[in-house]
Amino acid sequence: MSKAVVVVPNWNGADHLAACLDSLLNQTLKPHIIVVDNGSTDGSAELVETKYPDIELIRHDRNKGYAGGVNPGLRRAIELGADYAAPFNNDAVADKDWLKHLTAYLDEHTKAGIAACKLLNADGTELDSTGDYYTVWGLPYPRGRGENDLNKYDSQTEVFGASGGASLYRVKMLEEIGLFDETFFAYYEDVDLSFRAQLAGWKVTFVPSAVAYHQIGATSKKVRGFSTYQTLKNLPMLLDKNMPQQYRWRVTWRLLLAETLFFGRAVLRGHTWSAIKGLVMSAWLASSTMHKRRHIQRTRKVSDEYIWSMLVHDLPPSARALHRLRNIWRKL
Repeated sequence: MSKAVVVVPNWNGADHLAACLDSLLNQTLKPHIIVVDNGSTDGSAELVETKYPDIELIRHDRNKGYAGGVNPGLRRAIELGADYAAPFNNDAVADKDWLKHLTAYLDEHTKAGIAACKLLNADGTELDSTGDYYTVWGLPYPRGRGENDLNKYDSQTEVFGASGGASLYRVKMLEEIGLFDETFFAYYEDVDLSFRAQLAGWKVTFVPSAVAYHQIGATSKKVRGFSTYQTLKNLPMLLDKNMPQQYRWRVTWRLLLAETLFFGRAVLRGHTWSAIKGLVMSAWLASSTMHKRRHIQRTRKVSDEYIWSMLVHDLPPSARALHRLRNIWRKL
């Protein structure tokens, strides 16, 4: 039987961590569970030590973000000789057969590097993600988010990426393409890893029989302006690292327009300073991003045209301001 490791990054998640860990302990396919604590001050690390002594705990003295909170667990999965590693949000709960279905798919499909599950909101009334898409606007989005037809996407199909909140990675793939880029800290590091997997020739597949439930934004809402800062910092980095040169500038001008509107909305919401910091940090990271780009593009195994065919040639459904602006332009 395949050996799987589940990695739970945690930062002050005491309110929902127990439900998460209980669901993982109740899996029909038993994983090795690792909690990576990012310097929590709410007693959640102590909760793991006292109530869950059989769960491996890795403790940080500070918050290293989602990427820094998952990578130590992925490294342990490699050390343990695991076949698969699954990042799993501390505010998520897995159906008892979640891991069994994901591992069964990767066992049977050796060209697949990532298996995405059906991720629902906490009460199971709406979809959160059925795989990630990436658009020609440089904007990723989770397929189906906010929709209440839970069976709409029940076909097993290839997708561009998988949510880092609850997905399964082949360890062999991670050894080839690397782990999460910790420069992202949080937001879009999972899309970046999926993009690198696609460039390296690995497939990403949505497995609808694997189901988990996610309390959307439970961690990010704790810090004012956090999503604004991370979005404006990370979206240009995601594009510049991974987009084939032939299409890079075609996507860049669209992303510039999208970020201009996003910046204006941030100002209206009182997040001006977070938005400015995000743009400044994006520019500051440009040199290191280009260094990473050279390695990624030099070692990739698929054509420019394949990547272009995997993108959504439209705006994300939730980009309402951009939809309105485009409609005005078309009328003119």
